[in-house]
Amino acid sequence: MEPRESWAALAAGGVAGVCVDLILFPLDTVKTRLQSPQGFWKAGGFRGIYAGVPSTAIGSFPNAYDSKLKLSLGEEVTLKVTCPIQLGQNSIISTFPSTAAAFFITYENVKSVLPHGSASYLTPVTHMVAASFGEVVACLIRVPSEVVKQRAQVSPSASTFRILTHTLYHEGIQGLYRGYKSTVLREDLWSWKQGHVVDSWQSAVCGAFAGGFAAAVTTPLDVAKTRIMLAKAGSATASGNVLAALGGIWRTQGLSGLFAGVVPRMAAISLGGFIFLGTYEKTRELLL
Repeated sequence: MEPRESWAALAAGGVAGVCVDLILFPLDTVKTRLQSPQGFWKAGGFRGIYAGVPSTAIGSFPNAYDSKLKLSLGEEVTLKVTCPIQLGQNSIISTFPSTAAAFFITYENVKSVLPHGSASYLTPVTHMVAASFGEVVACLIRVPSEVVKQRAQVSPSASTFRILTHTLYHEGIQGLYRGYKSTVLREDLWSWKQGHVVDSWQSAVCGAFAGGFAAAVTTPLDVAKTRIMLAKAGSATASGNVLAALGGIWRTQGLSGLFAGVVPRMAAISLGGFIFLGTYEKTRELLL
């Protein structure tokens, strides 16, 4: 791939990532409020449905950057529509390349030290282990913005900057890393299901079904992450114990609590692949 095509792919991936997160952000807000301990209506209901969007808009670019960098290198393409991982969401300037760099530097280094056997069954294991380590490092950048975003979603009257400064003042830097373990666990499971080449709309359809299924299966971890990030400072849940959080949800709300927000979560991830692919291809055509 020529340098011009590589940069076009990266830019198109960034634009597509931002479009996906902005279009589907209301579904993410509904999901977060359904998962919040105070309940959907007390968390804001349908009011301020775009609360916390600055954090997501910033983070979606490096998330897409990860995916398109894989494309430009001729490797597997990852259609990962998060989060709000989901990603890196602190500084508009510094996090664009930093999340991708953190993931790929770790990924490539871990992959290089793992045994390279001739057996084909070792290849996916190598990629899975390397991707898991990559996610551990990338989440160091990703989690702080997720914390700010989710707190903004359940407090629509407060600005993103105010929530950030309030968290730093009352909890320090460790407050921005609430839910780090649960996020890493969730992202690792996501990375294991990836590695399919996206070369047609037919594969996007398959990816939508696979993504929806994976979203449903990992919803309890997503609920635990949300509860940990939104928990009151000093509470047992705020300690970050994933199993304790899951156990508490099970005791108080049962199975429905563990799968709170599963419908909007599945819808967002399933639809995200189509929006991403369509926007990416159109943007890339305009740039070339």
